[in-house]
Order: sequence, then structure tokens, then C-alpha cells
Amino acid sequence: MLLGLSVALALCAAMLVWWTTTATEYKADSGTIGGPFTLTDQNGHVRTDRDFHGRWVLVYFGYSYCPDVCPTTLQDMAIALQRLGPKARRIVPLFITLDPARDHPAVLKKYLAAFGPEFEGLTGTQQEIASVAHAYRVYFAKRPLPGGGYSVDHASAIYLMDPNGQFVSTLDDQEGPAALEKDIAARV
Repeated sequence: MLLGLSVALALCAAMLVWWTTTATEYKADSGTIGGPFTLTDQNGHVRTDRDFHGRWVLVYFGYSYCPDVCPTTLQDMAIALQRLGPKARRIVPLFITLDPARDHPAVLKKYLAAFGPEFEGLTGTQQEIASVAHAYRVYFAKRPLPGGGYSVDHASAIYLMDPNGQFVSTLDDQEGPAALEKDIAARV
């Protein structure tokens, strides 16, 4: 049992080192985050990355069954955008699910309605989602839960993309709506 715990701790430490090291590299080389995609929105329409060109995009990866981080982050994004006033019209808050098996368009539509009509949601096949998550360097993994079911462990950051679809920066999803508003206003 002690050996198993040691191995688990070593894997967690290695993953943390990998994540913090690569996150720094991605900030230094902004061309490595994002890229073309074709997914399905909350209304069942096919959407590509080019559909969002011309506007700033706040991209957040999560899932609708997330018990805490995802709804909190989306609410903070909604409040920050509300505080931005007219400037917010230039920004699309985009939620990309990491759980396409459960997050069908109708589920996303209902889930995102709680945060505001400006929120767009995207889903797709497991392979399509994995490809987009990889392009954004988003860690995620399905984790079985006792008694059946599962959750999705995932990295949590907000990606700011410019009107040309190019990565600008990551925004801290845990800083709260006031700080998030300030970060967005300084860049948009």
C-alpha cells in the first residue's frame, strides 16, 4: 500500500512539474496554443474557429457536470463581461466541453443559459474534443467515481484569443470577476 501511495505521489509530482513547465513555455511562444477546429454548437450547428474571427474570444474548457470549478469560472466570466459594459460586445465567451459523451448540444444550451445569452458552447466527438484540447494544451482525464459514473479532471484556465484567432494570454480562472475584468480590459 505504501508503495502504491509513493508511486501515485510521484506521478502527481511529475504531472505538476510537466504542467507548470509547459504552461510557461506556452506563454513564451504564443503561436503554440489554439488552432483550427470544427465542432457543434449548443444549437446543433457546425462551427469552426473561423466563425469567431473578428471578435475577441475567451475560451474555457470544462464540462456541465462539473460540481464546482466550471460553474464558478463561467459565472466569474459573466460578471466580468457585464462589468465591461459596451466593450463586452466585442468578446465571445466560448465554453468547450471535455465531456462530449454527456454534453450534447441540448445539454450545453440549458447549462450555458444560466450564465447569459452571449455564451457559446461547443461539443463534438471524443476525438474532435481531444484534438482541440491538445491544440490548446489542456490536460483532461476521465476519472471513475465510486458507485459508477465519472468526473473529468481537467486543467482550468481561460484562454484569450485575439480577433484573428491568435493566442494572447491565459487568464487566471481563480482570481475573481473584478480581477478578470481588469485583465480583459487591459488586453482587449
